[in-house]
Amino acid sequence: MSPMCMYSAASEGPDTGAPTDFHLTHLASRAAGGAGLVMVEATGVRPDGRISPWDLGLWNDRQQEGFARLAAAIRAHGAVPAVQLAHAGRKAATDAPWRGGGPLSADEGGWRPVAPSAAAFAGLPEPHELTAEEIGELVRDFAQAARRARDAGFQAAEVHGAHGYLINSFLSPAANHRTDAYGGTFEDRLRFPLEVVDAVREVWPEELPLFFRVSATDWLTENPEDGREGWTADDTVRLAKELRAHGVDLLDTSSGGTVADARVSTGPGYQVPFAERARRESGIPVGAVGAITDPEQAEEIVADGRADAVLLGRELLRDPYWAQRAARSLGGAPRWPEQYGYAV
Repeated sequence: MSPMCMYSAASEGPDTGAPTDFHLTHLASRAAGGAGLVMVEATGVRPDGRISPWDLGLWNDRQQEGFARLAAAIRAHGAVPAVQLAHAGRKAATDAPWRGGGPLSADEGGWRPVAPSAAAFAGLPEPHELTAEEIGELVRDFAQAARRARDAGFQAAEVHGAHGYLINSFLSPAANHRTDAYGGTFEDRLRFPLEVVDAVREVWPEELPLFFRVSATDWLTENPEDGREGWTADDTVRLAKELRAHGVDLLDTSSGGTVADARVSTGPGYQVPFAERARRESGIPVGAVGAITDPEQAEEIVADGRADAVLLGRELLRDPYWAQRAARSLGGAPRWPEQYGYAV
């Protein structure tokens, strides 16, 4: 199960950022539904790292207690509990999507976003450009959140480096206009993401997997008439080689999100070729995501060696028991909870 924001965390008082009963039910039901791994949604490593005031966070003991309940429930139903550690960067402090997703003022619970450069995402306010010292603090925040996730019982962690959020905005020249050690050349744009990976890997147990979610392309060079510089599939292969050398175990391969008006070419499995290429040219195991909706399609992607895993999003929102039904349709044995035996 891919990480998907639910905008349902506590948003005020001592429980701010903590999971609610909704999260427990939502995640445990997908584990009971047969998913092999259930990943908790983008979790802010500090308060300004949330997309909205209703996002999960993992920077204090109270939140950690709630996350321990989530990990235990997922594990109790036979799935691996995983968590995505994130910072929303210049796309932070927005409303829930069903209320339009627009920017929130301080009076509405918002805050000033931060980013590698003082360049706003479309329709959002200009972010504060991070100093080198502040970047160092963020690296430590990611490590501290990873340590809390470990202590809460999670068995896999993912660093969110996609979809125009903070780490992705350091990677992409469409968002990173710095001229210091954290911008400019490809190597310098990788500096902060790799510092985060190194810090997380240092506290994350060696025997537990570490994922990195990437936007394999900004979808700018795929449409050369746009005439804008962005992150490319070639860049993703180069990044994948670096991530593998820095201890990342799987590249969770998505795309887009950095540029609001980029023209994305969608269709069934439209992101799978990016995952396949990164796997083939870098040797890193990959996860495929995006418009994967039926069991035969998912089986083919893995069986043909195009990816090592398939992560489902919207399809698991529509059907929490998709994996159980997929097992049956592919001739396997569903892993129903024993309490459901009368219905099997």
